[in-house]
Amino acid sequence: MTTTRPPASTSSPAHDSGMAEFGYRESLSRSIGKFSSFAAGVSYISILTGTFQMFYFGYGTAGPGYLWSWPLVFLGQLAVGLCFMELSAKYPVAGSVYNWSKKLGSRVVGWSAGWLMLTASIVTLSAVALAMQLNLPKLWDGFQLVGDGTGEHDYATNAVILGTVLIVFTTVVNGFGVKLMSRINSAGVFIELIAAVLIAIILGFHITRGPSVFFSSNGYGAGESGGYLSAFLVASLASGYVMYGFDTASSLGEETVEPRRTAPKAILRALLASFVIGGAILVFAVMAAPNLRDEQLGSASGGLQYIVEQVMWGPLGKVFLVCIVIAVIVCSLAVHTAGIRLTFAMARDNALPFGEKLARVSVKHRAPVIPAVMIGVLSALILVINIGQPQVFTVLTSIAVIMIYLAYLLVTGPMLVKRFKGEWPPADLAADGYFSMGRWGMAVNIVAVVWGLGMAINLAWPRAAVYGGPWYNTWGAFLYIGGILAAGLIWYAVRGQRVIGILDSHAAQPVPAEAS
Repeated sequence: MTTTRPPASTSSPAHDSGMAEFGYRESLSRSIGKFSSFAAGVSYISILTGTFQMFYFGYGTAGPGYLWSWPLVFLGQLAVGLCFMELSAKYPVAGSVYNWSKKLGSRVVGWSAGWLMLTASIVTLSAVALAMQLNLPKLWDGFQLVGDGTGEHDYATNAVILGTVLIVFTTVVNGFGVKLMSRINSAGVFIELIAAVLIAIILGFHITRGPSVFFSSNGYGAGESGGYLSAFLVASLASGYVMYGFDTASSLGEETVEPRRTAPKAILRALLASFVIGGAILVFAVMAAPNLRDEQLGSASGGLQYIVEQVMWGPLGKVFLVCIVIAVIVCSLAVHTAGIRLTFAMARDNALPFGEKLARVSVKHRAPVIPAVMIGVLSALILVINIGQPQVFTVLTSIAVIMIYLAYLLVTGPMLVKRFKGEWPPADLAADGYFSMGRWGMAVNIVAVVWGLGMAINLAWPRAAVYGGPWYNTWGAFLYIGGILAAGLIWYAVRGQRVIGILDSHAAQPVPAEAS
């Protein structure tokens, strides 16, 4: 296994891809267009999957007022997204967060961000796949393959079976390359967007109360030490768990046409579409719910699906549940795809065990197949935990979100340091017509870092209401993330720092001296 450091200068990339800065040669299929790039970001956030999966938690904790967390999270993530837009305009490469933090910080910073993001992606795929259980049995009771759903482990075991089938599907699709993935993903997102808009419109026509309901605590938070604020901070996790993954558009940059112009726009559009349409659904759902005191609104088996089923005419409700299932499928596909690109990006730097094999690209499909299988197998194995230890699985999925926020911080933090040193943004961004925040960059970057720190602390705060009773679950964010990061850094210290470097099979050829 031979590795090399990036050459001092590289050949000019044919598609202005920004890969020259890293010393990589192009090896993936460049076939993703503007809508497919946008769809990749939207499907990872997944308006229908996230809002329908997390509504019950937010509402059950803080009532209607929890929806104020939706614009709050949007503004914080928009600051992060704008930083990412600048980076994607300069470096639209696979495994974006890993490569960005490596370029802005150092090799160990980049590796840590990549390791956190990779492990989080594997767990996130498992968590999203479980959402099939929330919807398929409601469409047809034949999807409840284990028992009748009333047994102690019927619900959890069936969720694992349905989730595993979905993961097998995403593995196969990703194994056939980015063209098939982008076609399925784009079609699914198109359906999801239309369905989401129609759901918002129909809910809007069934409004039974005014917006004043959002300006009252409605009795939530009473008796808690921090009052409603304490309940609101917990409930805000429901929004924080949804609005991330927009960097996927850039992570597919090596497979996107004109990525330095396409990726930044895709990131912004994905965030805006998710905020506007998702927010409309949440607001109109609360205003249209027949009874705000109905306990089903704060129940995992009820929530937003329950409101839709009550408000909409029977067959129409089933149609929209089908659309939600489609949203879950494309969300899983996007999460899997992003994880594969991150694995590939780290592997071609020999920054993972078995790097040469993980970085191998299929000649026929021009896609990394082994990472697709590896992530699929690991995600399916993690699913099994949900059968006997559903609380542990909940903790794992929660800390996966925290690890993604931390990985983002390992990008925005070093970026801010570069700004203070006057080393960012590069002069060629604005000069060449690529996206740049200009004089607003420093302020936005500061907001992104402060927001990321605040949200990470809020997400990780030891609360029994979120993580369960046992101390090792309550403190799970610190224990598990600490353990995962420590295990990774041990490998890095023992072996990684000695072998990390671009594999010869992926290194660009140096430009001859006379041609430079």
